[in-house]
Amino acid sequence: MNHELSERSNGQPPPLSTARRAGALIVMLTIAASLSCCQSEKPPRENGRTGRKEGREAPGSGSAADTVPAAGAANGDISVFFSNAYANNPKVGENDPNNIDRHLADVISHAHRTVDCAFFELKCERIAAALIAAKERGVRVRLVADSDFRDDAEMQEVLAARIPVVFDERSAFMHDKFVIADAALVWTGSYNATDNCSYRNNNNALLLRSAELAENYTAEFEEMFNDGKFGPRSPSATPHSFVKLGDADIYNYFGPEDEPQPKILRFLKAAKKSVHFLAFSFTDQEIGSVLVDRHQNGVQVEGVVERRNADARGAQMGPLMAAGIPVLQDGNTYVMHHKVFVIDGMWTITGSYNFTSSGANQNDENVLVIRSPAVARAFEGEYQRIKRMAQQSPAVHVNAQAGATNQ
Repeated sequence: MNHELSERSNGQPPPLSTARRAGALIVMLTIAASLSCCQSEKPPRENGRTGRKEGREAPGSGSAADTVPAAGAANGDISVFFSNAYANNPKVGENDPNNIDRHLADVISHAHRTVDCAFFELKCERIAAALIAAKERGVRVRLVADSDFRDDAEMQEVLAARIPVVFDERSAFMHDKFVIADAALVWTGSYNATDNCSYRNNNNALLLRSAELAENYTAEFEEMFNDGKFGPRSPSATPHSFVKLGDADIYNYFGPEDEPQPKILRFLKAAKKSVHFLAFSFTDQEIGSVLVDRHQNGVQVEGVVERRNADARGAQMGPLMAAGIPVLQDGNTYVMHHKVFVIDGMWTITGSYNFTSSGANQNDENVLVIRSPAVARAFEGEYQRIKRMAQQSPAVHVNAQAGATNQ
């Protein structure tokens, strides 16, 4: 079994003595088709085929796409959410009516016909209650989940409500965190449906109004739910690897079958001005080498990594720092769970995919590469908040060669 630090354990270590509350709260961004600025750059050339390939509230009056508050262009929009975990105090997120978990519950609560979920974990009572309420009002609700977490109380509640759940039954992770509502909305990102990811851990999620993306994610879901095909057994059959959503260009990949790692490398190699990254787990030497190359060619490269994974075997923090790239260990007393690159203030890479061999070759993962200055601004804002948290935490120095941690 691959040993990613799970949000389930979360550790809950004693607070850092100098940790301070960050003033930033959850950020929501809606990108409509009217956005037109800064769209002149061309994407990196796509090599290879595009392929073909996916508290209980009152029901909404229409489909989720009609009723979820994400108004925008008729052909779709994007909303970006971040967990309110900046204060190192879970009560802040729990009491925030605009926190990330409430937005996911809202998506489920407004679904009119179908809700399909691929959840690495389900350990959030609000989300479990929304799923059960959706089933009770006649919505078809289905789940795929990682079998390591079948005994969690919230998962058992969902099973007791006769919601069908298919578990992966394997050592590698079913690591996706996505929801498809009414074949029209897709929710995805780093956010697991857990209390830890809601209130303690730094996370992101995107809500995308796109029938094409919904078709992609549904195809992936059906492979797991109907065909029992996980990880390397899953076929590469994404219907729309490229989607135009308003003025945003979106590339959509599923791992390991769509081989997202070489695609990520190609976008990073195309960076001309800046690469900022947030990494829960970063052991991929090829990605590290590309970042060093970009740095040596004058691109501003910097990042923040989850401190408990900073000195893991093969961790890239040490080699990056040895090359002169500024990398900080995060300042969250729980977990910094993002998996994000922001490139040239234009491109954003995000999803469930950690920058590891397991992420590339074994786990079920999904990746979005989005060309939109508005989306990039939202994630750059989050990067700056996480960077400030790291700067305010006690200094932790990493040996540049060995990656060993020295207090």
